[in-house]
Amino acid sequence: MSKLEKLIEEIMEANKDLRFEELAKVLVKLGYSQNQPKGGSSHYIFRKPGFAPISLKKDFPMDVAYIKIVREILTEEGF
Repeated sequence: MSKLEKLIEEIMEANKDLRFEELAKVLVKLGYSQNQPKGGSSHYIFRKPGFAPISLKKDFPMDVAYIKIVREILTEEGF
């Protein structure tokens, strides 16, 4: 099992120890572009043509709500 597959499995289980960088890595692999915040915000915006933008807060531990957002995207993508 590859590192990406293990990471996706952790997201699907809503592992609370996930980091922002891990969620961002999966979204980028799915074709989303990452935009850094301006003006001191801690929220990063991920965009993909044809899909609604996603806002994730760069924080540890990650709030379960953000993990669930990425999990829903993975489910829609067929993971």
